[in-house]
Amino acid sequence: MENTPQIMSDCFPGQKSTIFPGKLKIFFGYAAGVGKTYAMLQAAHQAQKEGIDVVAGYVEHHARPDTLALLQGLEVLPCREIDYRGIKLKEFDLDQALQRKPQLILVDELAHNNAPGCRHTKRYQDVEELLQAGINVYTTVNVQHLESLNDLVSSITGIAVHERIPDRIFDRANQVELVDIEPDELVKRLQAGKVYQERQAKQALQNFFTVENLAALREIAMRRTADQLNRTALQEGREKSAKAGEHILICLSSSPSNPKVIRTAARMAEAFHSGFTALFVQTPETKELSGDNLKRLRSNLHLAEQLGAQISTVYGTDPAVQIAEYARVSGVTKIVMGRINHKQNPLIGKKSLADRLIALTDLDIYIIPDHQPLYKKPLGKFHLPKSHFTGKDACITLAALILSSMAGLGFYHAGFSESNIITVYILGVLITAVSTDGHLYGAVESLFSVAAFNFLFTEPRFTFRANDPNYPVTFLTMLSASIIASSLASRVKAQARMAAQKSYYTELLLESSQKLQQGRTEWDCLRLTAEQLSRLFDRPILYALSKSGQDLSFRAEPSDAQEVLAQLGTEEMGVAKWVQANNKYAGATTSTLPDSKWFFLSVRGTQGVMGIVAVPVAGYSIPDAFEKNLLIAILNECGLSQERIRLQEERGKEVP
Repeated sequence: MENTPQIMSDCFPGQKSTIFPGKLKIFFGYAAGVGKTYAMLQAAHQAQKEGIDVVAGYVEHHARPDTLALLQGLEVLPCREIDYRGIKLKEFDLDQALQRKPQLILVDELAHNNAPGCRHTKRYQDVEELLQAGINVYTTVNVQHLESLNDLVSSITGIAVHERIPDRIFDRANQVELVDIEPDELVKRLQAGKVYQERQAKQALQNFFTVENLAALREIAMRRTADQLNRTALQEGREKSAKAGEHILICLSSSPSNPKVIRTAARMAEAFHSGFTALFVQTPETKELSGDNLKRLRSNLHLAEQLGAQISTVYGTDPAVQIAEYARVSGVTKIVMGRINHKQNPLIGKKSLADRLIALTDLDIYIIPDHQPLYKKPLGKFHLPKSHFTGKDACITLAALILSSMAGLGFYHAGFSESNIITVYILGVLITAVSTDGHLYGAVESLFSVAAFNFLFTEPRFTFRANDPNYPVTFLTMLSASIIASSLASRVKAQARMAAQKSYYTELLLESSQKLQQGRTEWDCLRLTAEQLSRLFDRPILYALSKSGQDLSFRAEPSDAQEVLAQLGTEEMGVAKWVQANNKYAGATTSTLPDSKWFFLSVRGTQGVMGIVAVPVAGYSIPDAFEKNLLIAILNECGLSQERIRLQEERGKEVP
């Protein structure tokens, strides 16, 4: 982590109340070359004439003479050089800009991905930090860089854009200026070499820069600008929302088509000015996700968060039932989902998730086509959840088989029929499935039970042959019944385990709230919170009180885990101070200083940062979406409790 944040003394939360957020102006276009940077520089010169302190933080001039001429007369901050794989990359120097602190700064190409080693992975995060420091920002962006429009633009141009910004950044702009020229004029500029060099321009004209593509992108940019203006008007209370009661739901999954579903739902939520929820149904199968599937699921979760969705998690074994029930109790009015184009087995005839939801609800359900390659599951290939071999489970399986056989022998000598003996073996399978971990032991018990029944009770006895031609049918029926019973028992056990986990999380949240009410000091609140988080994540937690003019002093929970304090070096403390100064989250699993081994969170009150909590990630499992939501909820409770105590202390000092 090369870029340890520089924390200025005037940035601490206690003194931050006098700093008003800066204003953001976006110069918006439908393609490169329409003149966004040129218009931004012209506006900067006009602001400079009005006596405003203007600095060019980063301007991508592309060696265009007209653009270079407009840079004359403006103070230009030198770029920060980063060595990446032997190449010197020039990036916007955020710390130098914060230290210079002009009234207005120009930061070109808002959607740019920063080089590894920068504080943030995205340039829009640099701009957010500038705005939070009270600096006004002029920036540029094209329509294809908006996250919710990525699929739409890709379908028009056939080109996927990898540098994107969340729509919330665009919508928070105080002013959006659409920089517009006719598509034919843009093509002429491209042919004249005013946008790209000759070879690059020729290739662009054959692909992205066709007149048809440009006309379509221009229309989308105009419509999106109008939507942003309408949203601003609604936020200022000048009009009422036309669809105030709408609430859109999408389901998170590891499907490659899920990002398209998320973006479509986000555009619908924008159009309807409605609530937007991303629901993740956690089933026993989702616990087994790994590799690319797990990576895609986390990426889709992050995308939904970027597009403003509220993340919710439910537990169950039947996704359709869980989605329908959640939609009913949450006031959902529309469900957006992808159409699964995988070939179904015609012998089973199982309904798709969309068909089941249509049958279970009376909501509007929008199906987004899935154009991923067709997939047909090979016949005879079954996927069983992973099971870990343990001596205890093996002994339980063997004991159930022996006891079932002994009981069967007793029934045999007592003159009971074979059907009664089969029932005893099925009971043994059920006991095994409930008492062991996973499906493996129940399946093994089913096979051994059939073999034991054949060996002990069919003629000729004590052999694995069967003279009666009806016995193969008996064996097949017994095996099928045993496997089905084992599967059902394992499913019930898994569902009970998930229900217990959900109950535990709910109990933990309620217990945290009750304990925080008993805290007498702010340190007590932080300690109690760290104690609950240590139970939740099963790892040590560090915490520190945040007060103006005081250095961060971390403590550990549990108290005997003092050795973890030594892991907080200078760089890690730099991350903690950045979180304290900016009231955001940073470190591992985030896009800000992601090389850190710790996940740092601010404990937020209504007046600023009340404390800092550090959760170790290196060497531990990464918290899932539900655990993160629970973590934030507990920290918010802690912040409110700290604020209550701080106000009481201040009032006590005022009383003579």
